[in-house]
Amino acid sequence: MKSLKLILSNSRYFAPAFVFTSLNVWFGTWAIYIPTIKEKLVINKADLGIALFCLSLGVFTIFPVASKIINKLGVGKATWYSVVLCSVTALFPFLVPNYYLLMGSLFLFGMSHGLLDISINTLVTEIEKEDKQNFMTAAHGFFSLGGILVGLGSFLIPIIGNPIMHMGVTVALIFVINLFIRKNYIDVVATPVDKEPFSLKLFKPLFLLGLIGFFAFGSEGAIVDWSGLYLKEVTLAPEILIGSGFLAFSAAMTFGRFLGDGISARIGSIKIVMLGTIIAAVGFLFVLSENTILSIAGFALNGLGFSVIIPELFRIGGNIKGVDSAKGVSFIAGTGYSGFLLGPVILGFLAESASLKHCFYALLGCIILVFGATALLRKNKV
Repeated sequence: MKSLKLILSNSRYFAPAFVFTSLNVWFGTWAIYIPTIKEKLVINKADLGIALFCLSLGVFTIFPVASKIINKLGVGKATWYSVVLCSVTALFPFLVPNYYLLMGSLFLFGMSHGLLDISINTLVTEIEKEDKQNFMTAAHGFFSLGGILVGLGSFLIPIIGNPIMHMGVTVALIFVINLFIRKNYIDVVATPVDKEPFSLKLFKPLFLLGLIGFFAFGSEGAIVDWSGLYLKEVTLAPEILIGSGFLAFSAAMTFGRFLGDGISARIGSIKIVMLGTIIAAVGFLFVLSENTILSIAGFALNGLGFSVIIPELFRIGGNIKGVDSAKGVSFIAGTGYSGFLLGPVILGFLAESASLKHCFYALLGCIILVFGATALLRKNKV
């Protein structure tokens, strides 16, 4: 909890942490309205999978140039400009009148989201180096806090009855807060590093971290995208509980991330990632029970398990000797979001040809693969 107190007591740490919150508020508000937009545009699960592929494609497209943009602008300015872009593009999916424009709007939203994701993780890495303070996992906890806010807001869906108004008010509020706090990070620039030439020694840890990120990002994103539909169509949950899976996932993830820095300091990054995979696997078994309450509990265990995996990957990637922080973060984010790129398409077609339950069997398999890759990472003593 030390890192949480640090964030809440100092605006230098709170400002970037709130950007993480903003990311999940924008993305989560879109996610809870996926069933509504699916019905509005009259598309099937396979079409929805392709649309989500476009969002992931937008995220993935920005990664090869993200480090250059960040180093050119300065990581603080890159973060702020990305906040502005996300504020605009988050509205696009709610305004489009047809399926093809939905794909285009999600691509633009994905690009903005991807640039901000890399910028903010690089920003936190640089502040950690400069101040010799660890708050990466707790900052990711604020990302999860955004999910809690979205999940609580989902209970208002039947009352509001207007997705565009809901997203519009959300975007305006989040933008104004970021406008006032941007002064705390906008002038931060990355510290130059002595770069080493490419070698297998550098590539091996990055490859394993990227492999873990591929399955972890894909699985985490799938829960966000498909949890509402799973509760609605598989467990036959009432409308008021459709957003509960996402809420439980985000609440447990927030709790885990606020504790993660302390646990990681005691047992090490590798062990905490392995522990997280075990907890997440148990969560998927609960989800596969097809019982609404057990499935919601399963999503909570998923959130607790996944809570530390991604922050630890970014922390390790941003501190690999001989690799500048923006490139290390970009590599892990790029390979990780490849899971986002392929996951929605595969799961969409799997859901359409078989069932959503088969999708979650596939996700259980993915978390087992993450455990195996982490064991290899431990063997290589990264």
